[in-house]
Amino acid sequence: MTAAAIPADPRPRGLALLLNWKRVRFTLLASVALGLLISIGNQTATLIVIARAVIVGFSAMLVFGLFEQWPRSMPHWLARSVLQLVAIVIIVPFSAMLAYYATVRDYKHYTDDDRRAMAIGFATLTFTGILFAPWLAVGAMLQQRNALVREQALAFELERSQLERNALDARLRLLQAQVEPHFLFNTLANIQALVDAGSPQAARVLARLIAYLRAAVPRMHDPATTLDQELELVRAYLDLMQMRMPDRLQFSLRVDPAVKNLACPPMTLLTLVENAVRHGIDPGEEGGRIDIDVFLQGNRCLVRVSDTGVGLHSSSAGLGTGLSTLRERLRLTYGGDAHLRLLEVDPHGVCAELDLPAKIST
Repeated sequence: MTAAAIPADPRPRGLALLLNWKRVRFTLLASVALGLLISIGNQTATLIVIARAVIVGFSAMLVFGLFEQWPRSMPHWLARSVLQLVAIVIIVPFSAMLAYYATVRDYKHYTDDDRRAMAIGFATLTFTGILFAPWLAVGAMLQQRNALVREQALAFELERSQLERNALDARLRLLQAQVEPHFLFNTLANIQALVDAGSPQAARVLARLIAYLRAAVPRMHDPATTLDQELELVRAYLDLMQMRMPDRLQFSLRVDPAVKNLACPPMTLLTLVENAVRHGIDPGEEGGRIDIDVFLQGNRCLVRVSDTGVGLHSSSAGLGTGLSTLRERLRLTYGGDAHLRLLEVDPHGVCAELDLPAKIST
C-alpha cells in the first residue's frame, strides 16, 4: 500500500473526538432549539429550561462519543451503532435528573402543584430527549459515514493516480531502454562497416564515438532533458556520421536561442535525426542533406528535421521502430499535447515535424 493508502479510521481520537467543535456546536444548537420547544407553555423560566436541555444534550453527545471509540473491538453480534443508540436512550433519564438537580433550589418549600409541574417537566424533558436524541445520533452517524466515504474515495483516487504515475514512469523507462540499444547497435554497425572496408577513418570515428557515449549514455536514463542538451548530442552524432560518409552527408542546425532551456524527453531529437540518416540519406547513392530547425511559435516549440534522402516511398526498409517508439513516448509524456508529423519533401526527402509544449525544464 502506498502513502495514499486509507487509514483504518481517519477521524480524531480521545478528547479531540469527544469535544470536536463541529459536534459541540451542533449539540448546542439542537439543545437550545429543544429547550425553546419545551419552554412553550412552561411556567419555568426559559433560560432554565434551555439549560436543562443543554445538560441532557451534552450528556448524550459525550456518551455517543465515548462508545464511538470504546471498546476498541466489538463482538460480531453487536454493532457499535446499536450500542451508541442504547447508551443514549439510557443516559437521557439520568441526565435529566442531573439537570433538575442542578437547577432546582429549595425543593422542600415546593407546593404540591409545583412538584406536579416539575414532574411533568421532567417527564417532558425525558420523553423529548429519548424521542429526538437517537434520531439526531442517527443523522450524525450518516453524516460521518458519508464523510468517511468521501475521504475513502479521495484516498483511493490519490492512490490510483500514484499507481498510474508509477506505471507511466515504468513504461517510459521501457520505451527509453528500447531506444538505447537501437541507437548503439546502429552506430556500432556503421563503425564495423568502416573497419571491414579498411577505411583509415575507422579509428577516428571510434574515438569520436567513445567521446560521444561518455556524454550521451548518462543522459539516456534521465527522465527529462533540455533541448540544448539534445542538440549537443545531435551535433555529435551528425559529426560521427559525416566522418563515416563525408561526401554523402551535409547538415545544418538553425536554433532559436530561446528554446535551449525548454524540457524535452531524452533521445527525442536524436531519434528523428538518426531516422533521417538511416532511412533517408544512407539508402541513396548520392546521400543528401539534413536541416534541423528549432524555434518558438507562441507557447509551442516546433522542431523540423528535413532531409533530401530517398523519401517515404523509396525506403524499402520502411521507417523502422524508432518513430513508432518515439510517438508512444510522446503520448505517455504529454498525453495529446505533442504531435509528430511526417511530410514528403519535393522532389524527394522527408520532413519530420515535432510540435511540443514550450515548458522550461526544472
